Amino acid sequence: MTDPAPPPESAARAAELLAELRTLIVRHAGGGPQRKTTVLDGVFITYADQPTLPVSAMTEPSLAVVGQGVKRTVLNGVPHDYRAGQYCVVPVDLPVTGQALEADRDEPFVVFSMTLDPVAIAPLLLEAADTAKPPASAGLAVSDATAGLLDPIVRLLRLLGRPDDLRVLAPGIEREILWRLITGEQGALVRQIGLANSSIARISRAIRWIRRHHDEPLRVADLAGLAHMSPSAFHRHFRAATSMTPIQFQRQIRLREARALLMTGPPVDVAAIGHRVGYGSPSQFSREYRKEFGAPPGRDAARHAGHG
Repeated sequence: MTDPAPPPESAARAAELLAELRTLIVRHAGGGPQRKTTVLDGVFITYADQPTLPVSAMTEPSLAVVGQGVKRTVLNGVPHDYRAGQYCVVPVDLPVTGQALEADRDEPFVVFSMTLDPVAIAPLLLEAADTAKPPASAGLAVSDATAGLLDPIVRLLRLLGRPDDLRVLAPGIEREILWRLITGEQGALVRQIGLANSSIARISRAIRWIRRHHDEPLRVADLAGLAHMSPSAFHRHFRAATSMTPIQFQRQIRLREARALLMTGPPVDVAAIGHRVGYGSPSQFSREYRKEFGAPPGRDAARHAGHG
């Protein structure tokens, strides 16, 4: 069930704020084909004046608000597109592929993003009435940004030219942004990030283990114990949080680590890279790598070297 349509004045106010958001991001992050600028610790603005190639990355729990253009985030092979005036909440660390689909010099792609820290969210839960329904989405969620959410984001970006004001006032404005999220359409999902014993928090502990030990054999029963869940409950909650099984998640981590090693290090034996990230079979490594990235490891590395 969707929220009722906002009254005309709220929609008009949201449009005004969105226009100012675009202007502020272009002013402070523009000046090239693509640029990501750190505004504060955990707060970023991104600008691109042309569509970008898909880039694989690990996300943190985060908020992303699109000011202009269209962003595509692919999770486990499923594309999620969100455009100007929409925001995306990611509740856990996830292996995704992202790109700007629509961007040009006249109408560049601009995004505000912010990490969602459980320590910052937790105190706000004491102030919020617990009326939110349990989150239904898997992996990430997209909603329309209200004027209430856009307003503190714009006020934060207005401070970028005033360092003293930014230092003193930003913590309160960031807290307000979190409050708007907690009390908004994706409030149930954001609450889960801040609850120490929520299913999201417990699955996050398992995800951190997989990331640190991706080259080791994975035993679902051990991960379930780490999350203080039965194996069946753990499997269900893990899939709800990530849209993947634990084995699929580990595979994504291994392949991304292998690609990073291939792209950034000196030329090495491809089989050795596969073994380093946890593959016992070179043929399985090559097969799964090609399925994920569209070319075998050696050819993919050579292709990127040629574009370098």
